[in-house]
Amino acid sequence: MNSNFSLDFPYAYGAPLASAQFRVEPEDFQVEEFLGFEPSGEGEHCLVHLRKRGENTAWVADKIAQRAGVPVRDIGYCGLKDRHAVTSQWFSVYLPGQAEPDWSDLNSETVQVLASGRHNKKLRRGGHAANRFVIRLRDLSTQDGIQERLERLFSEGVPNYFGEQRFGSQGSNLHRAQSLLVDRRNIRNRTQRSMALSAARSWLFNKVLGERVLQDNWRLPLLGDPLDTASGPLWGRGRPLASEATLELESNVLAPWANWCSGLEHVGLHQERRGLLLMPEDASWRWLENDLELAFTLAPGTFATAILREIATLHRPA
Repeated sequence: MNSNFSLDFPYAYGAPLASAQFRVEPEDFQVEEFLGFEPSGEGEHCLVHLRKRGENTAWVADKIAQRAGVPVRDIGYCGLKDRHAVTSQWFSVYLPGQAEPDWSDLNSETVQVLASGRHNKKLRRGGHAANRFVIRLRDLSTQDGIQERLERLFSEGVPNYFGEQRFGSQGSNLHRAQSLLVDRRNIRNRTQRSMALSAARSWLFNKVLGERVLQDNWRLPLLGDPLDTASGPLWGRGRPLASEATLELESNVLAPWANWCSGLEHVGLHQERRGLLLMPEDASWRWLENDLELAFTLAPGTFATAILREIATLHRPA
């Protein structure tokens, strides 16, 4: 097992065709969250819809808790949204028997309140319907072949890799996972521990998916896949859900990571499966001189960077 964690997973359509500047401005990465339902109009929770620029989800949740006079654990949201971006998302606030605060106090140069309303349930991770992305890649080194590449990946899909943000800066979450699962060093910070475990499961999944991409069998299920679509393991306790050819492939890929698999079983996580194919919806693109603007919709828990990496090598501002 190599602790130098390379995030250069195999490409489905060959190497990226160009290089581009990524996230030069927060407006270059826009995300709109769709709940898939409206606030019920009654209940012990209040839903607040915000647009934020250059602020992370946890910081906004803390500001909402302060304004409502509740502990931050009473704030719910469906997922973490990127900081260096312009994003809209919903938050829930547990306010049983209490009047709704004046949320306009949250408005600032970086936060704007869009709507609010009573609801009967707390928002949970992954509880929304979709995320809509509008992303601008700046100063592409070439436009040659980009049109054909876009047509193919938006019609055939891309490998459903976990994005590099799951693994932390320079793979820091993976190094924490190694320390926790193999070296048996406790991580007292609950957030860091949770992120390390999530990164470990994601890494093992990506390793399996990468092998499936190399074998060019990632779009359709193999014999013994427990789902109706091609899937890979999110490792945990219990017997593997796959069998036959699927289990054989996954066992071979994960054999060098047996200590990680064992560690994930011991912390109480259970076996799950995740689809290997990521199919964007309502995709479109346009050229703005040498910049490429992409728009598409993804399901919760999937990563826009899984699409972008198949187009261009991305360079972020220093």
